[in-house]
Amino acid sequence: MINYSYANMFLGGAGYIISMYFTIFLTDVVNISLKQAGIVVMFATVWDAVTDPVMGIITDRTRSRYGKHRRYLLFGIPFLLISYSLLWNSFGIDGTVNPKAAMLYYIPVYMLYKTAFTIISVPHTAMLPELAPEYDLRTQYNSVGYLFNSAGMVPSFGLAVLILAVFGSNGTLTSASRTPFFIIGITLAVFYSAAVFLTFKTTRESSSLGFRPEKLDIKYLIREYILVFKNKSFRQYFFMSVAYQFATGFYANSKVYYIKYLANQYNKYAIFNAVAGVAEAAAFPLNYELTIKYGKKKCGSIVTPLMVAGLAIGIFMQPDKGGAMSFFWIALMMLSMILYPFGMSGLGFVSNNIFPDITDVDELITGRRREGVISTFKTLIQKSVSGVMAAMVGFTLEEFGLVTGDRVAEYESATGGLFTQSASALWGVRICVAIIPIAAALISLILLKNFRMTKADHEMLRAAIAVKHKYGSVTLTDEQIKRCEVISGQKFEKTWLGTGNVSQEEHTLEMNDNGEYLILTENTAEV
Repeated sequence: MINYSYANMFLGGAGYIISMYFTIFLTDVVNISLKQAGIVVMFATVWDAVTDPVMGIITDRTRSRYGKHRRYLLFGIPFLLISYSLLWNSFGIDGTVNPKAAMLYYIPVYMLYKTAFTIISVPHTAMLPELAPEYDLRTQYNSVGYLFNSAGMVPSFGLAVLILAVFGSNGTLTSASRTPFFIIGITLAVFYSAAVFLTFKTTRESSSLGFRPEKLDIKYLIREYILVFKNKSFRQYFFMSVAYQFATGFYANSKVYYIKYLANQYNKYAIFNAVAGVAEAAAFPLNYELTIKYGKKKCGSIVTPLMVAGLAIGIFMQPDKGGAMSFFWIALMMLSMILYPFGMSGLGFVSNNIFPDITDVDELITGRRREGVISTFKTLIQKSVSGVMAAMVGFTLEEFGLVTGDRVAEYESATGGLFTQSASALWGVRICVAIIPIAAALISLILLKNFRMTKADHEMLRAAIAVKHKYGSVTLTDEQIKRCEVISGQKFEKTWLGTGNVSQEEHTLEMNDNGEYLILTENTAEV
């Protein structure tokens, strides 16, 4: 579990720093407009969405004695080193002088980084169902991975804050902050690359040399992705996770403007993010215990209302102008930084734990392991939505009149006073950081309640698939057939599990004395 999870330090840490700093780096350091920053993120994210399915098909069709997925982690490291370093350095291109050139530089650079992320993340995600076939074991793997996400986020954040302080950001971000960000990029690129290399070096996969892929053509590709969406459990999971992404995405893309301009508390930005990180990590034991004791949906149902409460604070937040009310606004922001990440972690934990089980439902339907295709079909749509969403945040904030970049610093330097955003601009921030995320979080919570697969369903399903693979046929009870139809959304006789039986003998599912299904292998059976 630890070996597999080293790469999570990159997968969690790199995205965390980007969500914290990249948009405001573009608007306040590079000095391009909010709309242009949104366009940069949109192009890169849509590109990421397009490359994910390609990578999924590549991994699913890979024949290697090292397995389908592991070697791609090594291939992605050079792309990661180069792209993450370039991401934080514009080589002197100033958005104030030539905003179009700055935008055109960052579009391909961010696309290169997204390519590196895809080369590493898709195979890493697709490895999990093979490494951890059991229902609860997958929760344990994801839990360790969750801790390693924090192990990537905390030092990344600490290094970023330290470098900004040592090399001079003076508590705010302006065009003079270019050097510390370039140092941040190089330092973190090396750190993340080392984490990915550790996973490559220490994990092991079964050989895939015996695998014979079908001929690759357009009809094959279309059929593969149509099959994915025929899976009812996937559809339920997919729409739930898209709504969750809307909630977290709108919040992440506007959070820094929330703290800097709506709350006027940017001098405490590092403190707020540290508190948020601790709050999210503190939710882990509760999420884990609820999942193990009550199933994979429970933690989402219980803690998500806290996420909504944390978001709602953004509706009522006002700029801190000092004086007697200052303590109140700081305390309210601190409460928001605790409630939102604590509550958000519940749906995130559910999403990560449910996903590997979707591949088993797909195998019920198709008879094949298609982790790469399933994961990348999900991300194709999600990341396309995310790219458009990032642009929507930028366009919304600019249309509502939010002023960013050196224009704010120049005003404050010339007048000695605080730059005051318009009431319209502040409502633009509230819409992006609170109102839209609240609506999306509630939709995701409603959709979560409709997800039907349970732990008992999954254990039965794995046992049935194992019997079918071993004997060529499987005999299920009426109740077992009904559960297969509920979680797959298909008539049993139209699925791989219910068709093509080559044996006249009955091969029922075996259980031990504790009522647990036995998973048949070539020579024996195990719980």
